[in-house]
Amino acid sequence: MKSLQLTFVITLFTALFSALQAGAPAPKETVSDPHSSTSLWDANRVDSHAPIGVMGDHMHHAGEIMLSYRYMYMDMRPNYIGSDKVSASSQLSMQGSGPFQIMPTNMQTQMHMFGAMYAPTESLTLMAMIPVIDKQMDHLVANGTTFSTATNGIGDFKFGGLVGLFEKGSTRAHLNLVMSAPTGSIEETGFVPPAGGTIRLPYPMQLGSGTWDFKPGITWLGQFENLSWGAQLHGTIRINDNDAGYSLGNEFGADLWGALRLSDAISSSLRLSATTWGDIEGRDPMIMGPVPTSDPSNQAGERIDLFAGLNYHCQNGFFKGNRLAIEAGTPIYQKLDGPRLGMDWMIVVGWQKAF
Repeated sequence: MKSLQLTFVITLFTALFSALQAGAPAPKETVSDPHSSTSLWDANRVDSHAPIGVMGDHMHHAGEIMLSYRYMYMDMRPNYIGSDKVSASSQLSMQGSGPFQIMPTNMQTQMHMFGAMYAPTESLTLMAMIPVIDKQMDHLVANGTTFSTATNGIGDFKFGGLVGLFEKGSTRAHLNLVMSAPTGSIEETGFVPPAGGTIRLPYPMQLGSGTWDFKPGITWLGQFENLSWGAQLHGTIRINDNDAGYSLGNEFGADLWGALRLSDAISSSLRLSATTWGDIEGRDPMIMGPVPTSDPSNQAGERIDLFAGLNYHCQNGFFKGNRLAIEAGTPIYQKLDGPRLGMDWMIVVGWQKAF
């Protein structure tokens, strides 16, 4: 099954990438006057970029390079079974009626994402991103003691292209064709006191998927006089099992956002983000123990998040052209196979500069 998925994905990726690169219409000439009432797309507006939490949202002119940096912090707590919150203690065999000896109580993830984009033609923008990840998870043991585990390092390297589909007036659309390479570790270990030593940590504490992943998507953008909007459909398709004998669940999501231009330099945004993901297929024989994070059939879920953001595009002086942005959000709905930690809140801060 995995080999058929691999053949299908590579064939689709190659065919779409080649056909659209050759046949996609070149973007029309954009305007540079931020006060213009023209109906053409204006790439110089502060809101011409999506909220900073959206990846692969915009294309560039031929020969243009953009560098970017994002910092993301996510706090996860408490545990959920379905859409209901449950306490960690209620799931422990000695303190409640639950089947577990160990329960996670909270988790913090920090990520530094370094990115680059380059447009060899008007209808094709290449992109690459590499994350550096730091994770920490706190646990409660059935006997009442607590402990923490932590991992850090490079995550999975992502690369690919954005291919222009069309531009009509002040609306445009492009195809997202991205691959993820398994550069993140899936063999992270930590000292776990109830186990009496160092063991391989559960799936959420690993730094990568261990698999080659295809990340297709489509992005649609539009502008009005002082308003802009965007929508993106995206997915993550696991092509193969990793060396440990499993693959993470496939993911599918949609983002819808709107932005208000407050001035030439500042815009505000609101974004809805919906994501669904499946259980792990297979199992790492080195990951085991009486804790729900070690159960591959306990990882699926769905969530809808609401984000608010601010974007700043420097118009003058030494820092002209630099973009700074911030976006923060929290779930308005989540339903998880459980018990499993749900997301509490998240913030993304970023910098972008095109040359």
